Amino acid sequence: MSAQTYLAYDYPLLSAFWTMLVFFLWIMWFVLLFRVIVDIFRDDAMNGWAKAGWTLFVIVLPFLGVLVYLIARGRGMGEREVAQARAQQEAFDTYVRETAKGGAPASSADELAKLSAMRARGDIDDDEFRRAKDLVLSGTGAARPSARQTGSMPTASER
Repeated sequence: MSAQTYLAYDYPLLSAFWTMLVFFLWIMWFVLLFRVIVDIFRDDAMNGWAKAGWTLFVIVLPFLGVLVYLIARGRGMGEREVAQARAQQEAFDTYVRETAKGGAPASSADELAKLSAMRARGDIDDDEFRRAKDLVLSGTGAARPSARQTGSMPTASER
């Protein structure tokens, strides 16, 4: 056994490789730890005590806590992540639609479609629909809602 044993740290290139690998794994560990903690607080199905227990478990025994959490609730993590991404995308799409629409007045076709939907729901009767349609088609503006819709007393002209 007179031959020298060389380790990975005896070679500078391998030393740099091992340092980068350890650094990468350390960063990935923190990413995983923070994702688990965020998921604990994102889950609406858990009550406050369960969230406190999981958080305490993950902070006090981080390696074991994260491993157990991933085994026990890992599938739900992905589902909650997808649900949140969809909700954010829907909120963004709604914001863009509302912003793009801006304060532009509704067209006659839009007004007539709203009136038809109100009549189909039973919010207005056929006579109110006919009067509102005449107002929209005459170009005098959008029809005023009836007293039944607003909950107020009808004016003399609406009686």
